[in-house]
Amino acid sequence: MHSASVLIVDDEPLIRWSVKTHLERAGYDVVDAENGGEALARFGSAVGLALVDFRLPDTDGLELLGELKRRRPMCPVILMTANGTPELARVALESGAFGVVDKPFDLERLTAIIRTALSSTE
Repeated sequence: MHSASVLIVDDEPLIRWSVKTHLERAGYDVVDAENGGEALARFGSAVGLALVDFRLPDTDGLELLGELKRRRPMCPVILMTANGTPELARVALESGAFGVVDKPFDLERLTAIIRTALSSTE
């Protein structure tokens, strides 16, 4: 078991379910949210990393990234997007994202990125 939990923020139930199931099998505690408001409500001190979709029904991922980093600057945030561009990646990284992953993604690769992000904060 890992000590930190992972917050998954995505409005697509299947994506939340598949990532959550995979990460739980890898030993992570997982909290999920379908929008930015839910994410902020569930972003407690136990959350060690946030995985945030760029397109959310009530906000965009960059705005949520900014708010999460304002609340806890050392918590890694990884942005997920189906519409990735070099410009979006640049802005996300400049805004404090640990990284950007393009959908669809390989769950093993995503888990490796999460592991790296979490180990960078220890």
